[in-house]
Amino acid sequence: MALERSSPCKVNLLLNVLGRRADGYHELETIFHPVALCDTLRFERGGNGVSLTCSDPRLPTDASNLVHRAATAFLESAGISDGVRIHLEKRIPLAAGLGGGSGNAATTLSGLNELFGRPLSPVQLQTLAARLGSDVPFFLQDRPALATGRGEHIEPLDFFPALRGRALVLVNPGFGVSTPWAYQQLAAFPEALNGRPGRAGRLLELLGGTDTRAAAAALYNALEAPVLTKYPILALYQEFMRARGALGTLLCGSGSTTFAIAENADAGEELARRFLERFGSNCWTAVVALPGR
Repeated sequence: MALERSSPCKVNLLLNVLGRRADGYHELETIFHPVALCDTLRFERGGNGVSLTCSDPRLPTDASNLVHRAATAFLESAGISDGVRIHLEKRIPLAAGLGGGSGNAATTLSGLNELFGRPLSPVQLQTLAARLGSDVPFFLQDRPALATGRGEHIEPLDFFPALRGRALVLVNPGFGVSTPWAYQQLAAFPEALNGRPGRAGRLLELLGGTDTRAAAAALYNALEAPVLTKYPILALYQEFMRARGALGTLLCGSGSTTFAIAENADAGEELARRFLERFGSNCWTAVVALPGR
């Protein structure tokens, strides 16, 4: 028996860092939004231990891979001695701030739980997910969410009226940004490291209305401070898209992907076309329609 599951990605509409914690992590308030741009994972029982293959040769397939680690953690927690074979078809860019790896890990947990007859409860899956990474718990559900703590405390939310019928234009320069590096660099940007509490509440209030531009003006990502300083081309991307009708732009997580909010899917496709004309076809782009009105 084989099981195939889609593994979506995300953007952060807000990533507000509230300081460094005693455990070495950063205290956050962040608003996740799921994006229907997916990798595919195929699961099959058999073999010994965890066997992982991947369509992208740049990704390791040993125990350093988050999918491999998630599968190992699941089998150990469920007390399962059977082996599993997993194939990852990769479409989401690497080190792009889109949470592709975290989504893959969460999909592995839920997929294997289904494959083996649901031996673990939702609470147990959440616990495993939080151990694997701060973003992983978000991907065990499929709605926008407010996340706090180091990102592992998830409060699912309804889809936002201000974004209904809009589209996201995602652009990636073809290089990645290390998330640990981005957080480490915050020490040089004290205002970004010790952000103003309450930004999430204000943005959620605006997202609950119908004024997309007002909500877009409140988008915020503390990691733009170090990332756009080191990679000014990403700031140029944002300037270009705003000048051509984007309602708002923001770095995705720690980057290197930037997203823009377009009026609708057609406007998004036109913006992506003009972006590629300006910056070259070596850049990666995707246009994803958001839920309609």
